[in-house]
Amino acid sequence: MGSRMQLFAQIRRDARVEGLGIRALARKYRVGRDTVREALQSPQPAPRKVPVRTSPKLGPWKPHIDAMLRQDLDAPRKQHQTATRIWNRLIDEHGADVSYAVVRDYVRRRRPEIETEAGKRTVAAFVPQQHAPGMEAEVDFGEVWVILAGVKTKCHLFVFRLSASGKAVHRVYPTQAQEAFLEGHIAAFETISGVPALQIKYDNLTPAVVRVIHGTRDRVENDRWVLFRSHYGFDAFYCEPGIDGAHEKGGVEGEVGRFRRTWLSPVPIVDSLDQLNTMIAEWDARDDARRITGRRSSVGEDFALEQPLLQPLPAERFDPGLVLHPRVDRSALITVRQAKYSVPARLIGRQVRVSLRASEVVVFDGRAQVARHPRVVERFGESIVLDHYLEVLQHKPGALPGSTALAAARTAGTFTAAHEAFWQESRKVNGDSRGTRELIDVLLLHRGMRVADVIAAIRAALTVGAVTADVVAVEARLHASGTVLGGSSSNRHPAQHDVDDGKRIVSLTQCRLTDPAAVIAGLPADARPLPSVAAYDELLRRRIKNTPPTTTGSDVVGPLEGNTA
Repeated sequence: MGSRMQLFAQIRRDARVEGLGIRALARKYRVGRDTVREALQSPQPAPRKVPVRTSPKLGPWKPHIDAMLRQDLDAPRKQHQTATRIWNRLIDEHGADVSYAVVRDYVRRRRPEIETEAGKRTVAAFVPQQHAPGMEAEVDFGEVWVILAGVKTKCHLFVFRLSASGKAVHRVYPTQAQEAFLEGHIAAFETISGVPALQIKYDNLTPAVVRVIHGTRDRVENDRWVLFRSHYGFDAFYCEPGIDGAHEKGGVEGEVGRFRRTWLSPVPIVDSLDQLNTMIAEWDARDDARRITGRRSSVGEDFALEQPLLQPLPAERFDPGLVLHPRVDRSALITVRQAKYSVPARLIGRQVRVSLRASEVVVFDGRAQVARHPRVVERFGESIVLDHYLEVLQHKPGALPGSTALAAARTAGTFTAAHEAFWQESRKVNGDSRGTRELIDVLLLHRGMRVADVIAAIRAALTVGAVTADVVAVEARLHASGTVLGGSSSNRHPAQHDVDDGKRIVSLTQCRLTDPAAVIAGLPADARPLPSVAAYDELLRRRIKNTPPTTTGSDVVGPLEGNTA
């Protein structure tokens, strides 16, 4: 039949068009005649009556309950009487015969009324706000799940939002510790090319607040956070604890959910957080074209007007890393936040300085940077670099095949198939120990040469069968200077020659590995002249002719004459 309004419209239509009476209309629509009369009287149905529930048994006890609630007006907050306590007092002190549910419902309704009458509670309401451009911003964290390198990982989304234009900057970090908190601010300031001139609103986040002083807006702040605020020149506004404080920065609260639903659903699949943050920066740029509800201009257009009103960035960039001073153990490893990182073996037993950042770990020896690792997310994880152990492996080449550093290099792809091939050939020619040392010398070349030059040099050395580090070094320099194999005749490598019979000259190393007699028989005849030292004889004669006279007492001895050969 539809709604009651539609029923009234049909009754009024049939009465007007078909001339049906009240009895016929009641029979047709199966309703009472009073309903028909009501419909004919007014097209607007009367509102439904909500039954008012009465509690006749509770009536005599309501004044006693109100008196108990008024006692709580001056009592400490943690010693207010609960509904259970009031119900027990009614039974014990007055012998009341009422149920707990009735007392609970009355206390829930009556307590706010009594506190409001006494001025102890204000009416909950929201006051619309206007934000001056360039003056305020809001910051918050939100949880987000990411398929990181094939593993479902919980990360943390940092959100910075300008209050006036709604321009937002997002970054994802593995933690929401202080280093991520500071790094997110720096990324946001550099993205918008400025700093809010007045204040930024926060929850009572642990990276910033050490202790909340309840009942006031005062907070005991972290010293490093105070230093950061002073460096960039802005004030912090801390919201009230709990759900009430979320309304004081509702813009960023809604932005966390909007961005997560818009761009991070479904769950993103990435190889690293750097890759994800690069994608997020592109999404932030695309969000500049959106319009906030109730505004005519886009976020990007409003931000273009707000950006010149921001404070300029300071001349120096703040280092967001947390400074730690771990000691290097006997395995050339340091432990930072339950994860291990390798450093050069020469630092074993020494204390180093670590800058722990949101996405990386930087190690310093004094002022010199000695190692840089991507931050390990999982507990008891490791980040080991083979280069840090090369000096040790030169003295212990037998430790290389089963080392954790070699396994990590293979997994990371820094120990390539070219290195593997060189190692196998070098061990065939030079033996296990010496062949491994040759490989280590080749790996040391990476410290001063480009990876592409060294890899090309390894392949060139394997081509001519000269599996030594010296040959690889020469080949790497030739490749860096542009002299490569397979070029023109004027730019061709000395080890590559074309002979008349089409056979290629090979190295003596290959002669030893294959059939020496067959290889030597295929070599072309040596047409070079025999060596001579005649030119050096000429130099010797010139030296004797130009020798000054030698005097001994009164005798004078002239230059020697004749053949001086």
